[in-house]
Amino acid sequence: MQITVYTDGAARGNPGPGGYGVVMVSGKHRKELSAGYKRTTNNRMELLAVIAALEAMKMQGTFITIYTDSKYVCEAVEKGWVFNWQNKDFKGKKNADLWKRFLELYPQQHITFRWIKGHAGHKENEHCDKLATNAADGNNLLTDEGYESGLYN
Repeated sequence: MQITVYTDGAARGNPGPGGYGVVMVSGKHRKELSAGYKRTTNNRMELLAVIAALEAMKMQGTFITIYTDSKYVCEAVEKGWVFNWQNKDFKGKKNADLWKRFLELYPQQHITFRWIKGHAGHKENEHCDKLATNAADGNNLLTDEGYESGLYN
């Protein structure tokens, strides 16, 4: 099975209210996800968008292509940085709580990341941006426990 995933994260201030947006497409099927948080960072929302998509997968062993405008997320995985961080127990790295969560999900799928330029007219990326910013601006914002507890460092 092949799934194409588009993700984006947003923060109103850095830190500030934030949100993520996800569009998942497989054949004629489409699923959208989003959530907003009271206080977080843009990079956390970019990474949380990817995590939310992976947590929504119903089957393991799926071939997934993730399109993101986050060089932070894309390069951390594609260039292998996150695996080096993991080997050093994320010493001195931010967002360790989310990276650990990602690394639990990563081996369950066949994932390829593709970086795309943000705000460049890519239809699905623009839609994810809208989902993320609407979530950040929404009511009933969630608490980013990892950020609020300081465990992200």
